[in-house]
Amino acid sequence: MGSAIRQIEYFLPEKVISNKDLEEQFKKWEADKIYKKIGIAERHVVDENQTALDLAFEASSKVLENYDRKNIDFLILCTQSPDYFLPTSSCVLQDKLGLRKDIGAFDFNLGCSGFVYGLAISKGLINARIAHNVLLVMSETYSKHIHPLDLANRTIFGDGAAATIVESSDWEKIFGFVLGTDGSGMNNLIVPNGGMRKAWDPGAKETANTSGDVSSANCLYMNGPEIFNFTIDSVPVAVNDVLAKNNLTLEQIDYVVFHQANKYMIDFLRKKISIPENKFFMDMSDTGNTVSATIPIGLKKARDQKLIKPGDKVLLCGFGVGYSWGATIIQI
Repeated sequence: MGSAIRQIEYFLPEKVISNKDLEEQFKKWEADKIYKKIGIAERHVVDENQTALDLAFEASSKVLENYDRKNIDFLILCTQSPDYFLPTSSCVLQDKLGLRKDIGAFDFNLGCSGFVYGLAISKGLINARIAHNVLLVMSETYSKHIHPLDLANRTIFGDGAAATIVESSDWEKIFGFVLGTDGSGMNNLIVPNGGMRKAWDPGAKETANTSGDVSSANCLYMNGPEIFNFTIDSVPVAVNDVLAKNNLTLEQIDYVVFHQANKYMIDFLRKKISIPENKFFMDMSDTGNTVSATIPIGLKKARDQKLIKPGDKVLLCGFGVGYSWGATIIQI
């Protein structure tokens, strides 16, 4: 039994913060200059009472509009901003969507590599005949982790969700995977407080870095230079390895969709790996970096823009927090 992606939909919250909005708040900030570097003009963010589960529900409802939800026999939700420590958000989502009760459901906590890992899990469930039709959901609200005066991170990250239906297929259209982990980099992208190791601290000290960005141990910390170094070391290796594992060359790949981290980073990677511009997806201008949702959003946009077509082989690569990375090749 093979597996294939049937369809993808995504949902973005209504509230939008543009570069001009940030320029008005942070007078030192030049909207046009930053756009040219990171490729983001605006980002969608949730309201105070809106959560990752709410976004997951909206994206899932869209993908199920023209699909018989009674056929879904497994639900997987990837998020790093769950509504509760317990219960599992996917269990709540199953009920809200009115899915069958005789299905499996679980969450997993992973960031920018989450979609690739989710495809690996979905393929495994289908190949093992545990499931036939998997609803795979990526939903993230990083804005809730970011200090209001942390300009650097506010410019990059946006909130959003994507829902993908992965089905059993007569032909295998999700090929081999390359996955990697290096937990030694955990402190370079982290929310230190709020879990069981270190509780959220109402008196956490606020500090400013040399650029003037304010944060605290309750908020997201990202060491940009170290994350960049990690990606330029790991991503080219992952791309070469996944091509070799599937007995393919880059020339045989019709299109490439990387995690949409920021324009500077992924364009640097594109050039380093020698991927032609016309085969490389880069479009985060109206979404920002939506973490695990960037790749499925990119796939949906690429299909809608007819950048990829049925039969095309598409290389996917996600990388980031953990450190964690993953790559695979799919056929449309």
